[in-house]
Amino acid sequence: MKKALLLLVIIICSCASSNEEQDKKEIRALMKHQASDWSRHDLDCFMLGYWKSDSLKFQGKNGITYGWQKTLENYKKSYPYQEDSGTLKFKIRSISKIEAKSYYVMGEYHLTREIGNANGIFMIILKKIKGEWKIIADTSW
Repeated sequence: MKKALLLLVIIICSCASSNEEQDKKEIRALMKHQASDWSRHDLDCFMLGYWKSDSLKFQGKNGITYGWQKTLENYKKSYPYQEDSGTLKFKIRSISKIEAKSYYVMGEYHLTREIGNANGIFMIILKKIKGEWKIIADTSW
């Protein structure tokens, strides 16, 4: 009986660990796709990684922006041309589970541009919504 219980605990733990690793893999893939979209100056596709909701929150150096559409408009205003957006690379430092369908990611971003590079740090919160990972909150400096 004890062996069966121990086996059950091991199976449950390995499944949970496997799910978490799969989640992290999917989150990394989303961010890789976003970096590619940004680097092509396709800000509309870049924003597909964000929750398309008025409840999306983005905090940058100018304060908090509420909503997906306003966040997109701010990106387009701040990065109107390819030379402004440059080439984006993320350096993920940590992906941590908050609860079953939510994670936070901490890291760095690096924009390589002819007009001058821009680098900073970020923390995003992602939630699995309708089977897809979406950024529901973003703080970037």
